[in-house]
Amino acid sequence: MKATPNLVRAAHVALYVTDLARARYFYADLLGLQVLHEREGALYLRGTEDREWTLKLEQAAEPGVKHLAFRVAGEPDLELLVGLAQEEGLPYRWESEQDRPRLLRIQDPFGLPLAFYAESQRYPWLLQRYDLHRGPGLQRIDHINVMTPQVGQATRWYMDRLGFRLSEYTEDDEGRIWASWIQRKGNVHDLAFTNGTGPRLHHFAYWMPDAMSIIRACDILAGAMHTEAIERGPGRHGISNAFFLYLRDPDGHRIELYTSDYSTVDPDFEPIRWHLNDPRRQTLWGAKTPKSWFLEGSRLEAFEGGFVPTKASELEGLPQHVI
Repeated sequence: MKATPNLVRAAHVALYVTDLARARYFYADLLGLQVLHEREGALYLRGTEDREWTLKLEQAAEPGVKHLAFRVAGEPDLELLVGLAQEEGLPYRWESEQDRPRLLRIQDPFGLPLAFYAESQRYPWLLQRYDLHRGPGLQRIDHINVMTPQVGQATRWYMDRLGFRLSEYTEDDEGRIWASWIQRKGNVHDLAFTNGTGPRLHHFAYWMPDAMSIIRACDILAGAMHTEAIERGPGRHGISNAFFLYLRDPDGHRIELYTSDYSTVDPDFEPIRWHLNDPRRQTLWGAKTPKSWFLEGSRLEAFEGGFVPTKASELEGLPQHVI
């Protein structure tokens, strides 16, 4: 059996935004993420528990996703990833970022722009600096959700080649996988694949201290007259059991505020299967989901520039998205 790199967790998301000042107001002033670094054309933000930046906002002519990043345990894991890219003919290159001198950029077989790193500058956490907390209290980055027309193939590749473990999945009567939740850090997911036109980023998520902090986010947005940013929720998922709220930033990027899922660390953990027709999987309480949540996502940067072309779902004639 081939060695797989030791991925630790989902680590950061780098977004292109068209108005950096407007994005700063949304993420820092309203949601309370701390600005760790600020330079011409870019902001680096973190939650109260993050010891490094976990969200980069970069000024650009069009909104999109620069890359989705994962931390690995050490330099040997980066070399394993280079070997994987060479073996499968995947484009890769070495880059550098703020606080991260060696960042390995790979375009996966499904079009996702991935970045991996082992070394990062660390900063004192703010978890107990309550005097510095702002907004509803975004605590740490939790996961990334990607829309793809190849859910089954992507799930198998990430499990076989990158060592992800399956937590939950949605399946129809023909045994076709419509969505999967896979993890490295021991909760429900670091990465999810959901069926739909893609590849596109559906959302990225920050862990919240509790459900009341998510309700506070709604109050803050309402008080600031920005209820248009609230797309879905608050509510509780059947899948993951998490309490959630989905927001859209000024460029349409979707962020989830997320809390109260469960542990998956046991080696004999048995993945939870959901039938496609079970209405509880989307929202345990039965609330309807807006169409935008099923159909809209952020475009992903291609390896050589521009955006990755998207393809319609292989499950033609059926609903495009399942969570």
